[in-house]
Amino acid sequence: MIKRNIYQKLHDACLSATGVKKGAKVNGMHFSPLLHDDVQVVATQALLDNGLYATCNYLTEIVPNIKKVMVVCTMRVYDVDDPTQHILVDGCSSFGDISMFGTGQAMSYSRKYAFLNLLNLKTGIKDEDGYEAKPFEDSTEQSVEEPTYMDETIDVEDIKHELKNAKSLKDFNVAKEKHRANVEYLLRNNLRAYRQVTDIAEVRETQLNNGQ
Repeated sequence: MIKRNIYQKLHDACLSATGVKKGAKVNGMHFSPLLHDDVQVVATQALLDNGLYATCNYLTEIVPNIKKVMVVCTMRVYDVDDPTQHILVDGCSSFGDISMFGTGQAMSYSRKYAFLNLLNLKTGIKDEDGYEAKPFEDSTEQSVEEPTYMDETIDVEDIKHELKNAKSLKDFNVAKEKHRANVEYLLRNNLRAYRQVTDIAEVRETQLNNGQ
């Protein structure tokens, strides 16, 4: 069997990767979101199928004049059969609010686009750059709501419920402050649960800012 080098493996991963469907448009958002977890599932599977493994490092910097945190993602893709070989994806960055949600959201956004750049993943929907792919064929498999990623010490479902059902921005901010310490704990110890909470918070805050 001919041994493939890391670039041949990456080429095969790019060819074999399936497209990523954008999520459903949510009230208050003018676009269909391209969700981090959906991109990660497709990209990670394509890489693993070809003997590749991705890791990420992040640099953060507070930008005082715009009151934002800038996160730069550096992704390294290693050849599992020869770990001395790796490909670097550098420079994918994002801004986030200076809040308990902002850094994690910016990390997810920059990682998402590192995966997209690495494998040139298709989204199947006209994108911001004007590229228009053919629509995906309908699937008989029905999507279901993602289960809550539980944490032994924190009631993640309770946090999500309070944020999702906030009646006003004031109530929303009270809920954010109430759960600040727990959300920061999830960021350090349970990233998937943290992303669920921040996704809910982002959508609800957008809705409230639009009077919904």
